[in-house]
Amino acid sequence: MTGAAERPPLPGSWPRQPDGFTCGPSVVVVAQDLAGGPVTGWPGFTARVHVTNRRLHRWWPRLLGTTPWAVARALGGRVRPFRHDAVRAALPHPVPVFVGSRLLPRHVVLVLAATPQDLLAYDPARGDLVPLSTLRWPVRWCAVLPH
Repeated sequence: MTGAAERPPLPGSWPRQPDGFTCGPSVVVVAQDLAGGPVTGWPGFTARVHVTNRRLHRWWPRLLGTTPWAVARALGGRVRPFRHDAVRAALPHPVPVFVGSRLLPRHVVLVLAATPQDLLAYDPARGDLVPLSTLRWPVRWCAVLPH
């Protein structure tokens, strides 16, 4: 990758998810905000995450987290097994990635850029942009790739 794909044109501060169960809705809100153009702040972030959480979980228990298919419906993408090169190729479109343990997905992050060595993701639990390799969840389950 060259040029802009290596250096994300992104805001300097990132919002944190409002609670331990809203990483998926937080990723959806940030992806939608970034799709709207330059972001200078996150007004009403917590309220928008809670509204998105209710919308994404109409028939699914919120405490079980957000399904990849709900994120795909919200962002207009398709769920695919995680492949580093497929996620890299989808940039500069934001790519939600479900990570977890070897048994099941536990967290959602939003890949926004790449360096030659790693993918950079918005981690709503930290409220920061971090290398994907530094996440505490070692297994990358799936990605929501743009159509």
